This record gives sequence, C-alpha cells and structure tokens, in this order.
Amino acid sequence: MIDRRSLMGAGLGMGLGLGAGALLPGMAQAARLGAIGLQLYTIRELFAADPVKTLEAVAKIGYREIEYGGGGYDAMDHAMLRRTQDRLGLKAPSVHVPYDALLGNFGKCVTMAKTLGADTVILPYMTDEHRTEAGWNAALPNINRFAEQLKKAGLGFAYHNHDFEFTNKPGGVSLYDRLLKGTDPKLVKLEIDLYWAIHAGEDAAALIRRLAGRIYAYHVKDARADGSMTAVGAGKIDFAALFRLNGLAGVKHFYVENDQAPAPYLPDITISFRTLQALRF
Repeated sequence: MIDRRSLMGAGLGMGLGLGAGALLPGMAQAARLGAIGLQLYTIRELFAADPVKTLEAVAKIGYREIEYGGGGYDAMDHAMLRRTQDRLGLKAPSVHVPYDALLGNFGKCVTMAKTLGADTVILPYMTDEHRTEAGWNAALPNINRFAEQLKKAGLGFAYHNHDFEFTNKPGGVSLYDRLLKGTDPKLVKLEIDLYWAIHAGEDAAALIRRLAGRIYAYHVKDARADGSMTAVGAGKIDFAALFRLNGLAGVKHFYVENDQAPAPYLPDITISFRTLQALRF
C-alpha cells in the first residue's frame, strides 16, 4: 500500500538508480521506483492473440520494461517483437524460460533472449517431478550448469520462486534453502515473487535482508485479506516498507504480475502501474 506520509516528498523524491532530487531544508528524502515493468504472463491471453497491439497498450499505460513469459512468446517472431519494443521504448531485461527448454535446446534459448534484448534468463517454475528430495537434488547441478553456460554466452541467470519452494521441506530442509546452498550465489541470482513468498508464510523483509546482493528482481502483486491475488494497491502488502530495504538489496527491476488478473486485463495492470508510480518510500 502507498506510504501516504511519504507523499509530501513525492515531487522531491528520487528514482532508484537515477540520482537525488533537490530537497528543502528539514525535509526527508523520499525514494520512488524508476522504470516499472510488467511480466507479460499477466496479460497472456491478449498477448497471444495480438502481441503488437498488446505491447502498444502496455507502453501507453506507462510501462517501460517488460518481462517475457507465457502467451506463446517463445514461438513468435522475436526480431519482430524486438522491433516493436524499440519503436515503443520498451526494454525486456529478462525472459522466463522453462527448465525443459534450457535442458533440451539451450542454444535456441540464448539466441531468443539476445534477440529480445534480455540480459538475464529466468527459470520460472519447476514441475511436480522435481519437487522431491531426489528430484530437486538431481536438478541443482543442471541449474548451476545453465548459469555457467549463460555467463559464457554473456547472459545472467536467476530463479523465480512460487510458494512450494518454501513449504516443501524434505528431510526438514526447504527446497529454497537447498537451492540457495546448492547453487553458486555469484551465478544463480534470485527473482523474488513477493506475493508467493508471503503466501508461503515467509517474512518478506527478513528474506530480503538475508538474500541482499543476490536478488535480481521482484515480482510485485498484492494479496487480499483472504490471500487471493489482486492488483497492486488493492491488497494488504506494504510494498513501501519492503522497497525501503533497497539500499541494502540493490534491486533494479520491479515487475508487476497478477497470475489471476481478471478480463479485460488492462484495467488491472493500469491500477498496479499507477499505484507503483505514486509510491514513495
């Protein structure tokens, strides 16, 4: 939710990574987000039907970053998507690429990411067969190898969480802790989905403090009192309090996402964008 006490300094704030604005004597400096991003999975139905029109709508709302995921983007004309991005002033710092795609056609994934202008490949999800102790331990060497090979190709790598990584604890150790301990922190970064971490019962602020320096990006979606997803600002998560930790965490990308955004979708992502645009912390 917006920290209303900070709104007084809204016009005198600073964009993260953009430098400080002038301040009147005695006024505290407020921070604000710079480029606000959108995970395109949120509007996957629209994107699958007409990617160009959808990207135009996203840019018109005010988004300046996008993250590819879902909507069949992997089978589209990536050069055409990149031309559309460039025309609209949209950057795609990262792309979501499934585990099986990285395992089975790594070179194609690299080419796709680079064509879209990404600097980082995100592993977005691990299916049920990997969620046992044996399955997870077998996948960790591949995750390390993906990161090593991507670095050689000039790309970064990060893992995106849901809730099961925290709640599934074979042998008393969560899958997330196994990931943290079993992968190279210099190569395997983290895209923290704040909603899913909180949904799993994690203290998001403590998690950010613990993982500071390893966090590549946040997925930003809100939670209603009953735990269901909603647009940013329509729920109970105090994003201002979490983003105040950015001096420690150093996160540069903030992607709006709502896995369950209601049709017609664009109003939902507009609410989230305007909330984050107005946020001061």
